[in-house]
Amino acid sequence: MLETQSKTVQNHFASWFTALFYLLSACILLTSLFSAAELLVKGEEFTQIIIKIINGSVIAIAVFELAMVIGQEYGQESDHDVIIMLRRTLPRFIGTVCVALSLEGLIMVIKYSQLDLAGNLYYPVAILVSAALLLMALGVFLKLAPINNKKPCA
Repeated sequence: MLETQSKTVQNHFASWFTALFYLLSACILLTSLFSAAELLVKGEEFTQIIIKIINGSVIAIAVFELAMVIGQEYGQESDHDVIIMLRRTLPRFIGTVCVALSLEGLIMVIKYSQLDLAGNLYYPVAILVSAALLLMALGVFLKLAPINNKKPCA
């Protein structure tokens, strides 16, 4: 009885957090588009507007991916081993975060080189190195984590 109530509470919280993150993702995307329109009206350079749209969109994708992971893994009725659940969901989420970090680092490199701020290139390089380290850590985790050896039911 207590386990059933716990699962019901877990499913409700998963549904609420999933809806919240979907809503936040949509808000981030809309805010990015509205701020781009505002910058366009103010006469901002078009490449800077595109860069701001890309930044907002990548963040929105990461939040959307988080909502999908919460909805799929925590909203399900079946009980999963934590390691198996992480093996299934982490690569997708970490991949999205690595893409976001890489894009941000590359955009910063371009921006700093255009503005002749070569002394500030330490920051984008640190972001790119952190993305590479995160990707390597994911690879180590996937190598060391046990693989689900359950055979499907025939």
